Amino acid sequence: MRKNQATLTDAEKQDFVEAVLALKRRGRYDRFVRTHQEFVMSDTDDGPRVAHRGPSFLPWHRRFLLDFEEELRGIDDAVELPYWDWTVDQDPEAAPWTEDFLGGTGRAADGQVTTGPFARGGGRWRISVRVDSRDFLRRSLGAGGVRLPTRAELDSVLALSTYDQSPWHSRADGFRNQLEGWRGVDLHNRIHQWVDGHMATGASPNDPVFWLHHCFIDKLWADWQRLHPGSGYLPRRPTRDVVSLEEPMRPWGDVTPADMLDHTRFYAYDTDEEEGEGAGVETETGAEGDPGA
Repeated sequence: MRKNQATLTDAEKQDFVEAVLALKRRGRYDRFVRTHQEFVMSDTDDGPRVAHRGPSFLPWHRRFLLDFEEELRGIDDAVELPYWDWTVDQDPEAAPWTEDFLGGTGRAADGQVTTGPFARGGGRWRISVRVDSRDFLRRSLGAGGVRLPTRAELDSVLALSTYDQSPWHSRADGFRNQLEGWRGVDLHNRIHQWVDGHMATGASPNDPVFWLHHCFIDKLWADWQRLHPGSGYLPRRPTRDVVSLEEPMRPWGDVTPADMLDHTRFYAYDTDEEEGEGAGVETETGAEGDPGA
């Protein structure tokens, strides 16, 4: 059961933090940072796009989250990923930015995070996969006047009935692209900008809030599937430069978007309704809206 981070007990928060720190000590955490950075750099509107800017943004990150969660559970089998509902918890001085969980914003001079378990001063969180010479975690919550999305903005995206559309990149219409944030009200991308620091770079998993943010993005995909059971992943057939329904996604080689449609095969969210389970399974009606791709 993946829970809202606002409902975690003190013990659950500590267990999550300790498991993340253990992965870092064992050298396995940075593998995820490298993988994400590599795909951010290689995914483009004018070429192959797997993890970003295309239809497989959501199934790719669902598999990425599962891999990370499996690593955490290898440390402590009671740990599961929590999600951060940024339409509700918007105070940069409250959860999840508390001393006992993710720590707070960075200092004004250089963005260095100096509080919480991921502060450089504690010696437990040194940045190895760098975007510059600095080896400390950086944040600047709400920098540049960026504001977090409202529930009304989120609902306007959840109301979209088509998963994705040609030309299948950052200028496409549809639910995926508006959730990712390249068009419309901008949801996913805006959170990276609001946190700023490492979250505003390809090496964004350096900040553990990455996992809570993407866990909420994943939940929103599940919510959308439940709201639109007659809609499905697009494109269904092979299409240049993007991953269609039955094609494998790099770097796994044997994982397709179709494999990732039903999250209830792996986990539930604390707000999942019983009648919604299995809503992510592709049906023939999922071809509606497919412009021949």
